[in-house]
Amino acid sequence: MDARRGCWKVPFRLVPLTLSRGAPFKMDPFSDTLQRLREAFRSGRTRPAEFRAAQLKGLGRFLQDHKKLLQEALAQDLHKPASESEMSEISLTQGEVTLALRNLRTWMKDEKVTKNLATQLDSAFIRKEPFGLVLIISPWNYPVNLTLVPLVGALAAGNCVVLKPSEISKNTEQVLAEVLPQYLDQNCFAVVQGGPEETGQLLKHKFDYIFFTGSPRVGKIVMAAATEHLTPITLELGGKNPCYVDDNCDPQTVANRVVWFRYYNMGQTCVAPDYVLCSPEMQERLLPAMQSAITRFYGDDPRSSPNLGRIINEKHFQRLQGLLGCGRVAIGGQSDERDRYIAPTVLVDVQQMEPVMQEEIFGPILPILNVRSLDEAIDFINRREKPLALYAFSTRNQVVKQVLDRTSSGNFGGNDGFMFMTLNSLPFGGVGNSGMGKYHGKFSFDTFSHHRACLLAHSGLEKLKGIRYPPYSVCRLRMLLMAMETRCTIL
Repeated sequence: MDARRGCWKVPFRLVPLTLSRGAPFKMDPFSDTLQRLREAFRSGRTRPAEFRAAQLKGLGRFLQDHKKLLQEALAQDLHKPASESEMSEISLTQGEVTLALRNLRTWMKDEKVTKNLATQLDSAFIRKEPFGLVLIISPWNYPVNLTLVPLVGALAAGNCVVLKPSEISKNTEQVLAEVLPQYLDQNCFAVVQGGPEETGQLLKHKFDYIFFTGSPRVGKIVMAAATEHLTPITLELGGKNPCYVDDNCDPQTVANRVVWFRYYNMGQTCVAPDYVLCSPEMQERLLPAMQSAITRFYGDDPRSSPNLGRIINEKHFQRLQGLLGCGRVAIGGQSDERDRYIAPTVLVDVQQMEPVMQEEIFGPILPILNVRSLDEAIDFINRREKPLALYAFSTRNQVVKQVLDRTSSGNFGGNDGFMFMTLNSLPFGGVGNSGMGKYHGKFSFDTFSHHRACLLAHSGLEKLKGIRYPPYSVCRLRMLLMAMETRCTIL
């Protein structure tokens, strides 16, 4: 390691594997890279706590040294405000690094378990082992956070990692591919660039774990590829996140919170509310409050606000513009194709079968649907796929508790938005169609670790263990069953 630069040196120059989009494939463009990483893992290089800590420190230095470069890339890709980049991308990731470094040795310790009488003189524990070669495929909407937070867990757990950032957020992808490897051991880490073809080629290879963040549609493709090799997988997907607003609410408080986390990152957030359920009476109170919040947050002309991002590309802009024809526009609705701008928009009179209710919106459009009661709202939610997040607003605690108790979702927010994402003490993940597996904080370490059950028996004491052997008898069987069932720990 070069102490002056804080970068890892290797005997020969290694550059991130980059394939030109549209260029013809070689027979196997990834073989050498994957072989190098597998050999490094087999050598035991990544297992010591000192090595893992060095990698985490390198990742932390990358975030500190290139904070401005990352913010510039995020601004170019998503027109992301510097404050949003700092809060949701860089700071949260740095916090994960700090937490992992502070707790690494504790997380790595063997976990002792309770024993029965038959194993009382033995040692029983769970060992947290790295899986081996891990593939992380990340999306474009939070291209720093959703790429590097899983990486923290993979490195802390002692794995070798292949990172596949999204090609859609191309400027951030370039920074991750060209700069990040300088801060990590390139015998154990690689960045792969490219689009769907390259990703498909990569998925033909066997990995020991795959971590994917993206849409359910692509998640099914990744899962099918993992199945070919029986590779364990985490899928962080999305879905249509409901937001129930009870009649017993302060409409302006609800509007402030819903507007902020709906239009944060221009609505391109997997945990943002996808639609609001409320009574017609609450809708009438909520609409002017939402208009007021939008004006206070983004000004009379949101397009000129420095606090509002842009749609990632032309394809997604066209898709979202098509959704503006659903229902009736109550707030916003303006758009500019050249600027990839769509105003913060609220739709009313939306029908359940319209396109805006058939797919995850992933943009600055919020439909409001009317329900007559809490029971109807809960039934509406439960008749659909389980969402990644679910929100409920009410001044009556029993209403929020009923929504929590009678529904299922990956995550839940009562009287607030996605602030649960800021707590690395909470697991983050989906359920059903919104994903499988979890991460953040120690949950990330556990996700990327194989929990190995271990029992170390005494090499002697054979007379004590002779009770287990044939020829069997009723007396011996009774004694053995009692010894196996007793839950106590003397030693």
